[in-house]
Amino acid sequence: MINQSQFVLLIKITILAFIVGAINLPHLIELISPFWLLLFFVYWLIYSNSEGIYRFAFILGILLDVFQGGILGQNALALVISSAFILSVKKSFFVSNLTTQQVYIFITSLIYLALFLMTHIAVQGIQIQWLVVLTPFTGAILWPAVRFLLAKLKQ
Repeated sequence: MINQSQFVLLIKITILAFIVGAINLPHLIELISPFWLLLFFVYWLIYSNSEGIYRFAFILGILLDVFQGGILGQNALALVISSAFILSVKKSFFVSNLTTQQVYIFITSLIYLALFLMTHIAVQGIQIQWLVVLTPFTGAILWPAVRFLLAKLKQ
């Protein structure tokens, strides 16, 4: 099970991710902004050794769906599958240099985006802005800053 300090860190990270995700930005920047909850949750995944990670990913995804008013389960599915990828490369991710971590974040964001778009298209049809495909790039580019800030939060 999850210990107290890891749970507190998860709560802090979740609140921070929801706050950063709720900041109103210009439309163009909002379209290409990364999946904040994914980036913050990946950081927590790498430094936690708890069980029930998929349960936490599902709950956070459902919360994100409710807060964003989107399709219920869309973010939950994408976050759970993306977490599975990160867990499969966790040992490598933890000891990798920053560039390799950015590649892992890019792949994780790409998985998240693909699942997000598949559920969106299946339910609502093709009504998306195509700039959204830049989201994995911005997630990978912003990963060093996110990692640095969350390391300060962790202390």
